Amino acid sequence: MSIEAKPLPKHKTFDRTSYEHKELLPTWPKYNYDPHVELDVKDKGLLADPEMKALLGAATHRDDLTPTLGTVLDGIDIRQLSDDQKNDLALLAAQRGVVVFHNQEATIYDMIKLAEYFGPLHTHSTTGIPEDPALKGVHIVWNDGTKPHNWINFNRGIAGWHSDQTYEINTPGLTSLKVITAPKTGGDTLWASGYAVFSSFSPQFQRYLETLSALHSSDVQKQQAIERGVHIRRPQTDCIHPVVRVHPVTGMKSLFVNSGYTRRIVGIPKAESDAVLDFLFSQVSASNEYQCRVRWDKDTICFWDNRCCWHTATYDFYPMKRHGLRATPVGERPLSVEQYEAKTGKKAKDWYKETMRSLGEEVDDEPPKEVSKIAGAD
Repeated sequence: MSIEAKPLPKHKTFDRTSYEHKELLPTWPKYNYDPHVELDVKDKGLLADPEMKALLGAATHRDDLTPTLGTVLDGIDIRQLSDDQKNDLALLAAQRGVVVFHNQEATIYDMIKLAEYFGPLHTHSTTGIPEDPALKGVHIVWNDGTKPHNWINFNRGIAGWHSDQTYEINTPGLTSLKVITAPKTGGDTLWASGYAVFSSFSPQFQRYLETLSALHSSDVQKQQAIERGVHIRRPQTDCIHPVVRVHPVTGMKSLFVNSGYTRRIVGIPKAESDAVLDFLFSQVSASNEYQCRVRWDKDTICFWDNRCCWHTATYDFYPMKRHGLRATPVGERPLSVEQYEAKTGKKAKDWYKETMRSLGEEVDDEPPKEVSKIAGAD
């Protein structure tokens, strides 16, 4: 008995010429960029009013998506932000991870202008960019809706929770994204708090992680681009960063590894590195209480701080299109707990302890005493 093979389904084709935003579709010009060098970036959140009165006072409504992260502000046009309000936005994002603005008419040119206030723009080495050379610093998120998601070859470990371009020397800071063609439903983005996930670990494990550094690499990203015939605009980037970094504005410790770009922890056996990273990655995805979810419409703009949170998309919107434009200023080179404390003379903070203090709870800052003898043993 023979089994007749079924023909593969025929997928529709995308008509570029009739698309509303065809000038903002991805192109791959053969630019050649110089390698990145370390930049001295001063965070604008350091200039903010601690109470953020200029920004929060201008909002008609504030909605915190979860107790841990995510804040929606209504009644603000990001094109009209004053410098004081921009500084407050940087502080709010550093504290809350994600800040959401709905009903925004801002164009990508407006977003670029705002992003440049917060730091030098990151230029990506492989992703598609708009044809206008003035938009070289734009990252395009694009799915044309012509074929279902490739679940067979989809690797959640690589394409899941991540922080953007952590293989760079100066990693991305306060990033913004506008979805200009949003699915009717689906295509949401989720964020998770690096502060809270790290703070959920035992003090002993936290102290261990604070001593470690990890290798971040663009190797997989570059190889996938080569397989698609894409011109590589900058050589492969590898960089070693602390596993736990300290945010320059909040002074809080944040876990800084991700399954997309972190390859291994340096200086320990590979088996140990694999075990530690697998555990950390699993905690990011499993900690639902430290996550928020945003549903896009065509005029929603989200700002998030890549230094203290991860994000991931949902691939549930076929056969609808999803088209987004991202502006990415870079922040400082990550500082470990030891480096931050030596540079600033301040003690790095723990998210849970700071949260409890804000609620009026008493907090013990002393580390737990070492157990010198196992109970019941001679």
